[in-house]
Amino acid sequence: MAAVVLTVEQLAAAIQSCTGGRLTARIIGSAHALIDAVAPLDAAGPRSLSFLSNARYRNQVAASGAAAIVVAPADAEALFPHGRSTGAVIACTAPYAWFALAAQQLAPAVSRPTGIHPSAIIDATAQIGEGVGIGPCVVVEAGARIGAACVIGAGSHVGREAQIGAGSQLAPRVSIMHACALGARAVVHSGAVIGADGFGFAPFEGRYLKIPQTGRVLIGDDVEIGANTTIDRGTMGDTVIEDGVKLDNQVQVAHNVRIGAHTVVAGCVGIAGSAIIGRHCQIGGAAMIHGHITLCDGVIVSGGTLISRSITQPGFYSGVFPFMPNRDWERNAALVRHLDELRDRLRKLEKLAPDPQRKSSE
Repeated sequence: MAAVVLTVEQLAAAIQSCTGGRLTARIIGSAHALIDAVAPLDAAGPRSLSFLSNARYRNQVAASGAAAIVVAPADAEALFPHGRSTGAVIACTAPYAWFALAAQQLAPAVSRPTGIHPSAIIDATAQIGEGVGIGPCVVVEAGARIGAACVIGAGSHVGREAQIGAGSQLAPRVSIMHACALGARAVVHSGAVIGADGFGFAPFEGRYLKIPQTGRVLIGDDVEIGANTTIDRGTMGDTVIEDGVKLDNQVQVAHNVRIGAHTVVAGCVGIAGSAIIGRHCQIGGAAMIHGHITLCDGVIVSGGTLISRSITQPGFYSGVFPFMPNRDWERNAALVRHLDELRDRLRKLEKLAPDPQRKSSE
């Protein structure tokens, strides 16, 4: 694939255009510097674009060989008060986003396969849109609908009456189970399973009776789902993933969960049944979300944190508790919740108590 080569000025114009003018940049230095790749500061070459969005990497800026560096306006003033001796500086209020869009512009065009491989098995009642590419050994069951310009990777399975929106891409070995719906422009990576049965069992006389999982999984537009991520269908009602959600690899979303628009979830997170996560949330890797609780919009959860009760105020939440017998854990957790109150009470008692050193000196 041939590399894309653009000047800094051309990149800036393209990004301004694709964002409708919402993301602009000021170019300091050579606007005609050529860019054909993106790279980190310490590995950038004379035709590379790099960026600074974290202050801890400031010391790498001066030594970087990048043709252009995207920085926040404050960093441009602090690091380049007299410009840059070689190459360009791109001052932007959202340097990471500008860099991401630039990387999209510089990425070589990838041809989207079209046509149906002879080994694919497609039911006669399935509806296949125009310009769809269906790879080897794909199975599309009765009543399924695949929108225009979709790509269905080798070995993938589209269940009966499932729906896939226009422009979506399924990597090899993706399973979209019966009656589930995927919106437009979705990206689903290898090994993902959407619509497996939820974990629903009723205890009876020392055994577990399976509860039929009759709901669906409904996924909005512009959603990306990582490799080996699993999203279970609802027990009654549906599991819902709203527009723009991004799920990393090996995320488990249980039955009847709802994830609000533009929330991001990092790898190995587990979300238990019927949890509701608001919009624009960020869930760090390996965090655990209990079932039947609600996280309001704008919640950030750090990696490895256990969220065991609802969160009603947006903010940044963290917490790791040592493993111990459950009864001890419950007692200690109750104490931890009252530490601030206990500290204040202790300080008041200390003020009221006589000073033993002063008494001995008298």
